[in-house]
Amino acid sequence: MSTSALNARRRAAEWTELSRTQETVDVVIIGGGITGVGLALDAITRGLSTVLVEKHDLAFGTSRWSSKLAHGGLRYLAKMELGIAHHSAVERGILMERTAPHLIRALPQVMALGADTTVKQKVATRMGFLAGDALRITAGTSASTLPRSRFAAKEETLRLCPAVSRKGLKGSWVNYDGQMVDDARVVTALARTAASEGARILTYCEATSASGQEVKLRDTLTGAETIVRARAVISATGVWAGGLDSEITVRPARGTHLVFDAELFGNPTGALTVPLPGSISRYLFILPAPHGRCYLGLTDEDAPGEIPDVPPTPEEDVEFLLKHINRALEKKLTRADVLGTFTGLRPLLDNGEGGSTADLSRRHAIVTSENGVYSVVGGKFTEYRLMAEETLDRVIRERGLTARACVTRNFPLIGAPGHRDYSHIALRDLHGLPAAMMRRFGNEAPQVFAAATVENPLNNVGNLDVSRAEAEYAFTHEGALTVEDVLERRTRAAMIPRDAEAAYAEVQEIHDHVMRSMR
Repeated sequence: MSTSALNARRRAAEWTELSRTQETVDVVIIGGGITGVGLALDAITRGLSTVLVEKHDLAFGTSRWSSKLAHGGLRYLAKMELGIAHHSAVERGILMERTAPHLIRALPQVMALGADTTVKQKVATRMGFLAGDALRITAGTSASTLPRSRFAAKEETLRLCPAVSRKGLKGSWVNYDGQMVDDARVVTALARTAASEGARILTYCEATSASGQEVKLRDTLTGAETIVRARAVISATGVWAGGLDSEITVRPARGTHLVFDAELFGNPTGALTVPLPGSISRYLFILPAPHGRCYLGLTDEDAPGEIPDVPPTPEEDVEFLLKHINRALEKKLTRADVLGTFTGLRPLLDNGEGGSTADLSRRHAIVTSENGVYSVVGGKFTEYRLMAEETLDRVIRERGLTARACVTRNFPLIGAPGHRDYSHIALRDLHGLPAAMMRRFGNEAPQVFAAATVENPLNNVGNLDVSRAEAEYAFTHEGALTVEDVLERRTRAAMIPRDAEAAYAEVQEIHDHVMRSMR
């Protein structure tokens, strides 16, 4: 078994190995987001030699800009997309009960029954939540994992969401969905799990050209180039899919979130769920988040034109979110309350029929280009495992590869209680460790502390509830190569610029310490 540690030393060794041996691998995957790392884990556990390359860092693109929810597919019932709804519910259950229960937990979604919503919206939400219960049952997810929906009295509603408007408040409908501790952390855990099985994960490695038989690579840190030959090449580049296959037309949809101090909302434990005026299928959410934050989202707007590496947040999105959420709050938000923003582009397949991006299907597609490259386009974060399974099934069949059956339905990720390396961990092993660390690492938390070589490993970095040991572990085990990797994706400090500024010098010092030790 290979180690799960991803770091600069391993990356350099694997680059050198690929360059010198000129071996032909079974599968090269382009893209280090949720789809790419899901493919890597599926491929390597089927016994296929696997290389994943990413131009930037893990979870650099859309996979770090989500609402951090493992959706059960409730939204798709309203559009009569029953297949997507069922698959989403099944995949959510797999994540919460088998593969990543340490990273995804039940979140109460609270739809207040107050003056800001119509009778039609109240009834439609209740019917939707009951349909969600049916989805959970048909997906085989236990009610102990996701409780059934219910009515909550006014007093409980205010405990869950203290900031909700009291005007006409009778109580609330409460539904439960899955919430990730962080989307980028799920991506990192998948990549490390694939690496522990022998997959080679190369970040800051750009695929400058690709065909069905080979990929030309450039190390963006050194400028070195090499060619890797493969029996199959799969693109999982999301909104950038058209860059490798000009026949693919992606219609990006812009989703914006705002970041606030959780104290502004009374430190909620539930997600306030607010229908947009006149709608029974589109909602805004105030989501409790790590580091004492809350996220407000979500927009769904066309984003035509050139696709940037990091999408900017338009001021009209900020105004839209503030305007519509204030209808549901006791104390109105202002622009000055917004501490940060983040905006992602969803890679939706263009159906050529125009209309709103909110009306486009979230169904995924597997496309083969004229030069033989497979591309996985569209889909939802929660369905990454299913997308990988369906893609590899097709690739193996069409390319005549010798492989085992898919096992990812029951393959726990690094840190999960069922993972072979951590199943022996007992409660006594977790005693004394920060609760936030255990939420982020699960049963791997003792190893994070044990591996620390920095001074004062349990002291926090900057304004975050992230320990110095975790910052070091990001460099030694989680594939972070730069300070920005840690601030932007391993800790999410950069969601609030002042938090990133407060942590920068300390993370730089830890980075330098780790790099010296690897020489």
